Amino acid sequence: MAEAKVTMNDVNCICYTKGPGMGAPLQSVAIAARMMSLLWKKELVGVNHCVGHIEMGREITGADNPIVLYVSGGNTQVVAYAEQRYRIFGEALDIAVGNCLDRFARTLEISNDPAPGYNIEQLAKKGKVLLDLPYAVKGMDCSFSGILASIDLLAAELKANPEQRDPLTGDVITTADLCFSLQETVYAMLVEITERAMAHVGSNQVLIVGGVGSNLRLQEMMGLMAKDRGGNVFATDERFCIDNGIMIAHAGLLAFETGFRTALNDSTCTQRFRTDEVFVQWRD
Repeated sequence: MAEAKVTMNDVNCICYTKGPGMGAPLQSVAIAARMMSLLWKKELVGVNHCVGHIEMGREITGADNPIVLYVSGGNTQVVAYAEQRYRIFGEALDIAVGNCLDRFARTLEISNDPAPGYNIEQLAKKGKVLLDLPYAVKGMDCSFSGILASIDLLAAELKANPEQRDPLTGDVITTADLCFSLQETVYAMLVEITERAMAHVGSNQVLIVGGVGSNLRLQEMMGLMAKDRGGNVFATDERFCIDNGIMIAHAGLLAFETGFRTALNDSTCTQRFRTDEVFVQWRD
């Protein structure tokens, strides 16, 4: 606020993340938001975390009415807007794609600096051998736990025998090949279900949001698919893809301007706040 040269007199409302997310952070933020609401006599607006990502992506990129691929550590969803709701066409049946990548980074003991997914992306650029992994698309949904179990097993085998070779090419298999194979497989799955959603609703726009959305290989693969369909991909860099307070403030202000308020007694949080539960009154 000091950097923006604003005071509390300039603030319309206090927006906070109602969910989904991890319980302890959600509860901490809800308490802080209530305190500020009472202290400065500002009204509260509870925001859906996923809708925050979507509205931030639409604002930054200018995407009009895209199919949204929301990919992060905790969520994987293909979403389309219809009749003032963000409708979920497909999602992860078990763990999210970001969770899959992060857990494999721990298996490889890859640094968390600046992010596990980023370091997997850099290693994958050096990979050449595409290993066979489970491709688990089930209708419009995806499953990532089996892929993680398979790639963890390959990593253990490689650690025990660093001289393993690909049976088809004879090339020595490396850690980079594991990262390359994991990325290519999971992103191909995401592209498939996104394309199916585009065909269903007749859209030629894809908006990628969430922390995993900053992955350049995912953006490239989605771009190739969209180009074949005469469409476009809209994406941002890590400043706007990765969780941030501005996206919650932006989505909250959109709701606030349509008259939405969260009463103090209702200023709870929930780890299971579905994207399609939000009434999107600010869109036609």
